[in-house]
Amino acid sequence: MTNHKELAKFIKKNINIDNEDLKIVLSYFKTIKKNKNQILLSSGKISQVSYFVIKGSLRLFYIDEEGKDITRYIAFENQFATELVSFITNQPAQESIQVIENSELLYITHKDFRYLMKIIPKWKDFYNIYLEKAYVNNSKRLISFTTLNASERYKQLFEVNPNIVKRLPNKVVASYINISQETLSRIKSKFLSPNKTS
Repeated sequence: MTNHKELAKFIKKNINIDNEDLKIVLSYFKTIKKNKNQILLSSGKISQVSYFVIKGSLRLFYIDEEGKDITRYIAFENQFATELVSFITNQPAQESIQVIENSELLYITHKDFRYLMKIIPKWKDFYNIYLEKAYVNNSKRLISFTTLNASERYKQLFEVNPNIVKRLPNKVVASYINISQETLSRIKSKFLSPNKTS
């Protein structure tokens, strides 16, 4: 259960849970390793699994009406990744989940997740906190798209989540802040070069 240490820390950081209940929760999470670029969930399939990243990174993405790849969410170490709408509704997913870097993951099935909520009331608290955070993150992203220009979005991303910029390919970074790779390259070069007086 060495892989479960970080998950245990993450859970305890969010809820006050006793050790016995925590052991039960952790016992339902299994370990898997996945290679870069593997698809864990395809759009149109029902999301039956929630992932917790031990090492590596995952992204949730969809293809818009123009055929453009849009990254909506990125999970690094000690973060969950799930196609939440499908996980909640049991309807086909509108997004896909892809491995961005070679990753080690913990996963729990939808069935086991729901069962834990029945037998461990604190797990329901954890789920509620998770849903609230997901809602807040989505709202902040939507607001940034309507109120910030491309340079401001990049700057905000660099300040709030530098790992995305430092670790991931330009293609993923550009699709996450909804700009072209060319625009991203221009912004990055300006961002990295010393300020010049005109």
